[in-house]
Amino acid sequence: MRTKSFFKRLLFSLLLLQIHSTVFAQNIYENHRTEVYGYVARMAQKGLVEVDDYIQPISRQAILMALLEIQKKQQSLTKLEQSELKFYLQEYNTIQIVSNKDNTTADFIKKDANGRWRTLAIHSKDFQFNLDPIANIQVSSSDGHKINQISNGFNLWGTSKNFGFQMYYRDYTETGDFDKITSFENPNTGIILVGLSTPTKINYSEVRGNLSYSWKNGSVNIGKDNLLWGYGENGRIVLSDKSPSYPYFRLDYKPLKWLSFNYMHAWLNSNLVDTSRSYNTWTGGVSGDQRILYIPKFLVTHSIKFTPMKGLDLAIGESMVYSDKLDVGFLIPVNFYKVYDNNRSNYLINAGSNGQVFMQASSRNQIKNTHLYTTLFIDEIRMSEIFNAAKSRNQLGYTIGGSVTDFLISYLTLGVEYTRVNPFVYNNLIPAQKYTQYDYFLGDWMGSNMDKQLFFIKYTPLPKLKLYVRYQSIRKGGEGSIWDQYAAEPQPAFLYNYNKSRKDIYFQANYELIHNLYLKGVYQHISETYSTGTKLNSSMFQLGVAFGLN
Repeated sequence: MRTKSFFKRLLFSLLLLQIHSTVFAQNIYENHRTEVYGYVARMAQKGLVEVDDYIQPISRQAILMALLEIQKKQQSLTKLEQSELKFYLQEYNTIQIVSNKDNTTADFIKKDANGRWRTLAIHSKDFQFNLDPIANIQVSSSDGHKINQISNGFNLWGTSKNFGFQMYYRDYTETGDFDKITSFENPNTGIILVGLSTPTKINYSEVRGNLSYSWKNGSVNIGKDNLLWGYGENGRIVLSDKSPSYPYFRLDYKPLKWLSFNYMHAWLNSNLVDTSRSYNTWTGGVSGDQRILYIPKFLVTHSIKFTPMKGLDLAIGESMVYSDKLDVGFLIPVNFYKVYDNNRSNYLINAGSNGQVFMQASSRNQIKNTHLYTTLFIDEIRMSEIFNAAKSRNQLGYTIGGSVTDFLISYLTLGVEYTRVNPFVYNNLIPAQKYTQYDYFLGDWMGSNMDKQLFFIKYTPLPKLKLYVRYQSIRKGGEGSIWDQYAAEPQPAFLYNYNKSRKDIYFQANYELIHNLYLKGVYQHISETYSTGTKLNSSMFQLGVAFGLN
């Protein structure tokens, strides 16, 4: 019996090596909203797998390797967890083509070799191509007023040896009482309207794509997406998905198991017209008879992560928002951007750029079934005056949070988080160098001079049925002036020019009936109290069905 067990383990190890040799050369990023992220993160929280998800999105291959590692520890899983593992492996497992001959398979509206229904899937020894349609119908109701949303599009991805490619396109049309429904701040990704909107109808699109080349320990990518950095339950203070996606060049390299490096250079939209470069077209007054050019804007960021012991990750990085023209110095992944920018601008603040430094610590299962994390974002700080209330400029933000899973019952997770962003964070005296994209914050969706505390519960009573409850309390101050930011001593106090407080409760039920087919229900109640004494209350119900992520 021991010999038989040994050969089983040996066969599984050889299969794992074969799959690894196949998948390391392919890099397809998975949408960060996909439910598998929560599954893998929870397994990491229980100490069953290690995963680098502090930067998202991560690749389908990284997800697959995590799932295969979890599969080796099935004896530690509940029946519900095993059921979900099988479901996710159907999606991410590699279709093995072992013959040297042309054994091309093509699946059209039928199950592939993993038992997963595919709209179109082509697999051969060195090539694969997948295409799925996207469709969504959603109804939102707030205080008797409705918004109807429909969307359609497609998601395609594939690989060819060391190359990976993907494209996601979705077109949205919304109709309803936009002028009668209060528009609260929210963490939803910002939109760019298409054409002329009306009080009862808007149209917008979402486009993402990526072309990658991968090797055993890394990849280089050119694409269009959001890069998320750090952990946060309802927002991230460093990089989030609040702003519309942007074109980028991305490099990921992991030379050692305990060491990884990330670099990204992105092209942003300043939303500011460059009047000196715009010019008349003399075409007879059509569309203003003028060629409009915007001020170029860029974001560069790099970070390094260490794992000094199992379950503990430490990361540090810096970023720079610069404008006017592309600078080769920021295309060097290992440059020290703050020092480089000081030198190139002759140490003149009006000639320089907007730099930031950020750090993170994350502990998983060092306390059983617990994830603890903290993120620090420094926009500007005077180290010599950090404790001097009269002269300090502590323009920074931080998040502290934690959760415990399998609390009292299996698959029940309880968590708490606190975020504070001091005045003037994300802002800059050069408008084109604010920490924004299309005027949406690149960091936390509530901006600066605010804090928020939240409590959340996650529970999976049945496979693929995700229940989520969150209570959130937010305080928000004023934005202040450039003079306040750069010249006032002492700096305005936290929450100065107090604006409002907000409390909301949010409930969501999400069920993935089959792969990519989602049923979703949401209830949210928001209560806001303004400094003037005005109070506003709003309740929102939402029901939707989607093929493809909503």
